[in-house]
Amino acid sequence: MVSVTIATDFTFDDFIEWYPENSTTRYELHDGEIVEMPNPTGKHSKVAGFLSGNLFLEIMRLQLPYFIPTECVVRSTDERSGYKPDVIVLDENAIADDPRWDKESVITQGSSVRLIVEVVSTNWADDYARKLEEYESLGIAEYWIVDYLGLGGKRFIGSPKMPTVSVYQLIDGEYQVKQFRGSERIESPTFSELTLTVEQLVQAGA
Repeated sequence: MVSVTIATDFTFDDFIEWYPENSTTRYELHDGEIVEMPNPTGKHSKVAGFLSGNLFLEIMRLQLPYFIPTECVVRSTDERSGYKPDVIVLDENAIADDPRWDKESVITQGSSVRLIVEVVSTNWADDYARKLEEYESLGIAEYWIVDYLGLGGKRFIGSPKMPTVSVYQLIDGEYQVKQFRGSERIESPTFSELTLTVEQLVQAGA
């Protein structure tokens, strides 16, 4: 399935006001267009849940001042887009200064976010291009693209294509990437003691 555009010429505030309460359908705002996102497959949801669970355990083990919300929207810097990440780790201290968090679960400041993870599906180009650029502009310190099926273009994950986790770290305002495959341990600047491999994520989605 692919995403479907259902409305155009919306601002971010229009989008938040329009968003149906208790909707079982996920929507995002892309450059002023409200887009109905394809429902995640069971495998996609399982990988996202497995990863979220591992990050939660690490937060608890180390007593880190972070949390993983069930719902939130990340606003772009130009206020023309809004994204709902598969997994997001927020900073308990910094979120207090994000003006729209308490009432709307909206993230407007990159400093509120420790890590965003997008699990790749059929609309993989959004993760590797659109969202990568937006998260970098927001100043989000760490961004993972979990391509557990190796769906991304060869220019992003190489040839032959294989399951890859791309970890982007913000350095001097720009993302620098390290990629991991197979039995390699995924190196996270935020979770430096995390012991998780790409193979484990692939198995979670099997």
